[in-house]
Amino acid sequence: MRCPNCQFKSTKVLDSRPIEEGRSIRRRRECEACSFRFTTFERLEEVPLIVVKKEGTREEYSREKLMRGLIKACEKRPVALEQIESIAVEVEKELRNRGTSEVQSKEIGEMVMDRLSSVDEVAYVRFASVYRQFKDISVFLDELKDLIRTDKK
Repeated sequence: MRCPNCQFKSTKVLDSRPIEEGRSIRRRRECEACSFRFTTFERLEEVPLIVVKKEGTREEYSREKLMRGLIKACEKRPVALEQIESIAVEVEKELRNRGTSEVQSKEIGEMVMDRLSSVDEVAYVRFASVYRQFKDISVFLDELKDLIRTDKK
């Protein structure tokens, strides 16, 4: 593993621990030349999962893209990064367990919103407003009314 700081080819592993229910390994490394410390992740290479977008285009599923959307929705909210990562891991796990190589982007959005609504309602509304592309305030209000209705149950 090359050091991201000085590009030296030799690093030592300081700590390794399983994450994501044992499906990945997180390693803390230190460069043997400049002592720079950094983290790497090791994951099993899986069959690509293809996301079919609304307009019919296809792209490879990206956990990082999902994480960026979740982080943006949870910005300035009391949501721990671990909760965000957990949502992303759960969604990906459910998608891969289906055994299909293609999934509709709509399904991913719904799965995320289901989980996000129980974590933080403001983050849920933020995510929903981008995902569902609210056209005007009336659609936004309808979503809020639905959220209030399900909270009372």
